[in-house]
Amino acid sequence: MTRIAGPVRGSTTGRPIMALLDLLGRRWTLRIVWELRGGPLTARALRAACDEASPTVLQARLADLRGADLVAHEAGTGYGLTPLGRDLLEAFAPLYAFADKWSGRDNLS
Repeated sequence: MTRIAGPVRGSTTGRPIMALLDLLGRRWTLRIVWELRGGPLTARALRAACDEASPTVLQARLADLRGADLVAHEAGTGYGLTPLGRDLLEAFAPLYAFADKWSGRDNLS
């Protein structure tokens, strides 16, 4: 499957990192990936987990994530992370740890 079709928002090169950042920067994309970390969710459960995101936007982001092979849909279980999607979530582990550390810092401004 081709995940990168060419230039993306913010880059004329279409480099993989730029394409990934473009995808992850779209509204609700990271939240969807995060909410699927525990296992598959139906569209309704996912929408509830995403603070009642617009169904139109939610479906558009799910289509984006499915096209990128990060999320798959299975009848009966709903949407879940693919092995590649789980790899992405794992790649966020250091950032998650940093965010916890950072949030505990005093604001010195």
